[in-house]
Amino acid sequence: MPPMYTQKRLLTGFLVSFTAVIMILLADHYAALNLPVLLLIPLRWLPILIFMVYAVKKKSLTTWIFFSMLAGIEFGYDLPAVAKEMNIVSQIFIHLVKTIIAPLLFGTLVTGIAGHADLKQVGRMGWKSLLYFEIVSTIALFIGLAAINISGAGHGVIVPEAMTRGALPEVQAQGWRDIVLHVFPENIAKSIAEGQVLQIVVFSILFGIAVAMVKEQYRAPMLRFTGSLTAVMFKFTNMIMLFAPFAVFSAIAYSVGHMGLQVLLNLFELLATLYVSLIVFMLFVLLPILLFLKVPLKNFVKAISEPATIAFATTSSESALPRAMENMEKFGVPRQIVAFVIPTGYSFNLDGTTLYLAMASIFVANMAGIHLPFGTQIIMMLTLMLTSKGVAGVPRASLVILLGTAASFGLPIWPIFIILGIDELMDMARTATNVIGNCLATVVIARWEGEFDQEKAKNLNLETEV
Repeated sequence: MPPMYTQKRLLTGFLVSFTAVIMILLADHYAALNLPVLLLIPLRWLPILIFMVYAVKKKSLTTWIFFSMLAGIEFGYDLPAVAKEMNIVSQIFIHLVKTIIAPLLFGTLVTGIAGHADLKQVGRMGWKSLLYFEIVSTIALFIGLAAINISGAGHGVIVPEAMTRGALPEVQAQGWRDIVLHVFPENIAKSIAEGQVLQIVVFSILFGIAVAMVKEQYRAPMLRFTGSLTAVMFKFTNMIMLFAPFAVFSAIAYSVGHMGLQVLLNLFELLATLYVSLIVFMLFVLLPILLFLKVPLKNFVKAISEPATIAFATTSSESALPRAMENMEKFGVPRQIVAFVIPTGYSFNLDGTTLYLAMASIFVANMAGIHLPFGTQIIMMLTLMLTSKGVAGVPRASLVILLGTAASFGLPIWPIFIILGIDELMDMARTATNVIGNCLATVVIARWEGEFDQEKAKNLNLETEV
C-alpha cells in the first residue's frame, strides 16, 4: 500500500473518530446518558492515538506539534494533578530557545549589513518597516474595537468570586522617556541576559554598519566569523526544535490542568470575540496583502505553520523566532531583511496584541457597567496606538499597557482580574497572530525592496538536517 494512501486513510480515520467522539460526549452531557468514566476516557484517547500513528507516518515536526497539543489537552483534563507539575518541560524549551536569539540576531544582522555594505538599504528598510507596521497594527486596533462593540462582551457576565481574589502582579507604568530609553542598550551583556530583543537589534545594526565601514582586511575575518556563527545557530535551532513537541505537550497540559475547561464557560463570549476578530483580521487584512503581492499562498501557510503553532502552544513569540527566521529565508526572503524585520516587528508590529488591547480596554468598561461614548473610545484607541509600541521587552507588556489605559480613563482595575483568569488562552491566539503578521511583514518589505525570490517561494523546501 503506498505511504501517501495510508496517510490519507489514517487522517480520515482520525477525523471520523474525532467527530464520533464529540457527538457521543455531547449526547452524554445533554441527554444525560451517564456513560461510565472508564468508557469515556478511552473513547477520548482513541482519535488522539490514531493521529499519533498518522504523525509517525507523516514524519513532520508540525504534525507532531499538533498531536502534542491534542494529547496535552486530554492529559491535562484527565490528570490535572500531574499536569500542574509539567510546566517545567516547556520552560526548559523556552530557556534553550532564548540562548539562540542573541547570537542568531547578531550573526544574521551583521552578515546582512556588512556583507552587502549597502547602508542606504538599512535606512530604507527601517522607514518602510515602520510605515507598514503602523498601518497594519492600526487596522488591527480598530477591528478589535468594532468586534467588542458588536459582541458586547462583558455586559451581564456573572463573575465567579474565586476569579476576583488575589493581587495583580506589580508592574510599573512606562512613560515616553522610558520607552525611548528602552530601545537603546546601555550594556549589551545585560541586554542579552534580559532578552531585550530590540536592544540586541540596535546594537547589531550599529555593529554591522561599523564593520561595513572598516577596511577589507578587518571586515573579512569578522564576516567569516558572523557567517559561521549564523550557520551554527541555525543547526542549533534544528536540534532544539526536536524538543518542541514535548514542550508543547507540557505547556498545553499545564494550562488545562491549572485552569480546567470550565473557565471557558464563564468567559466564552470574550474568548469567542477575540478568536473571531483575529480570524477576521487574518482573512480580510493579511490574506488580501498576500494575494496583492501574488505570494504562493499554500507555501506561505506551510512556512508559517510550525512557528505559529509553537507560538500558540507556548504563548511565547521568542520560542518561534528562530524557526520563523529560518523558514522565511527558505521562503525566498533575503537573510538581511528577515534578520531586520522580524525582530523589529516583535516590538512594533504586534497585531494580535494590539487587537486584544483594544478589546480588553472596552471589556473592562463593560464589566464595570461604564458606558464609554464613541468619541472617548476613539481617543482611547489613539492612546493605545502610541503606548502599545516599543514595550515588547517589558515583562507583562500587555498588562502594563492595559493598567495604564484603565488608569488614564478612570476605569476600575478589578475587571482585569477576570481577564487574567483566561489570559493564557487569549495569549495563545494573539501570540500566534503576532508571529504570522511579522512573517508576512518580511515578504512585504522584500517585495518592496525588489528582492523577494518568487521561484524559491514556489519551490519551498523546509527539509532540515540535524
